[in-house]
Amino acid sequence: MSIFSKIAAGEIPSYKCAESEKFYAFLDINPLAKGHTLVIPREEVDYIFDLDDATLAEMHVFAKHVATALRSVVPCTKVGMAVIGLEVPHAHIHLIPIREEGDMDFRKPKLQLPAEEMQALAEQIYAAFQQQ
Repeated sequence: MSIFSKIAAGEIPSYKCAESEKFYAFLDINPLAKGHTLVIPREEVDYIFDLDDATLAEMHVFAKHVATALRSVVPCTKVGMAVIGLEVPHAHIHLIPIREEGDMDFRKPKLQLPAEEMQALAEQIYAAFQQQ
């Protein structure tokens, strides 16, 4: 079982931003920007393009709703989306609040935000997600 499956199952704590029966979104603990969120399917599949077509499409629509909530909470120009898939063997989408293209450079140093700030941010995003 991947670390992301354990997070989605509640076995490992996370900063939950959104959830549905099929998907789960939570703050990245090593964010590129404040609000950097990961969207995962609850089904454990390593490579995003191994998801069946319907699930892949639903995941993108779920990510769109998470991005809308994220943008309403974190000041940014847009929410960028990236799929890399090398770090954890579980399909995931990165949603990153951005102001310019360089904000999506994964080689940049990661932020270290206090747990209280991460929790408050996750709760704000979750509330905005539920209002949609």
